[in-house]
Amino acid sequence: MNLGALFDWDGVVIDSSAQHEKSWELLAAETGKALPADHFKRGFGMKNEKIIPGILGWTDDAGEIHRLSLRKEALYREIIREEGITPLPGVSELLALLADHGVPCSVASSTHRENIEAVFDAIGLRERFSAVVTSEDVSHGKPDPEVFLESARRIDRDPAHCVVFEDAHVGIEAGLAAGARVIAVATTHPADTLGQAHRVVDSLEAVNWDGFSGLFDQRP
Repeated sequence: MNLGALFDWDGVVIDSSAQHEKSWELLAAETGKALPADHFKRGFGMKNEKIIPGILGWTDDAGEIHRLSLRKEALYREIIREEGITPLPGVSELLALLADHGVPCSVASSTHRENIEAVFDAIGLRERFSAVVTSEDVSHGKPDPEVFLESARRIDRDPAHCVVFEDAHVGIEAGLAAGARVIAVATTHPADTLGQAHRVVDSLEAVNWDGFSGLFDQRP
């Protein structure tokens, strides 16, 4: 069986929640708009195009949504370049392990491509990924499985032979809908809320080869 690995980005490869939350706050201050108290958790893992009208309630105008989304991400990249960022524990080691076993990896994220490139500049690891699929590459955000189906296609793997690494509820739902095995990382939500996944870990440090490949000994 030719296996593949599909990695969500924020909350799995890096923890940039503080930087993203700060960028929303800066955008709100810049535009004079209000932020609901629970907006960040409710919108985690979603595309800005859903967050701005659906969770923030700022506007339904497509052009304004696009403008605000681009500005928010520009603010995020400024923060990353100024403050830096590091990979989450276990990420580098797991990517090296998968490379040793010939398992291709793809980023499968709702994040904008420029954001991922800015983080790659800060942390390296670009060479560990055979493909990078971002919000610009798909029409439907998670929980739709499109990002995982496209990521599997780009590394020439059957989604049913892939492991998705996710931290968000909508991402777990998307991974399961794609037919993949899912390892949930409890970086964003409590472990006891991630039970839909095939396995839940506190960090990627807990994932070894037997834990990865052994998922395919289980029934879907």
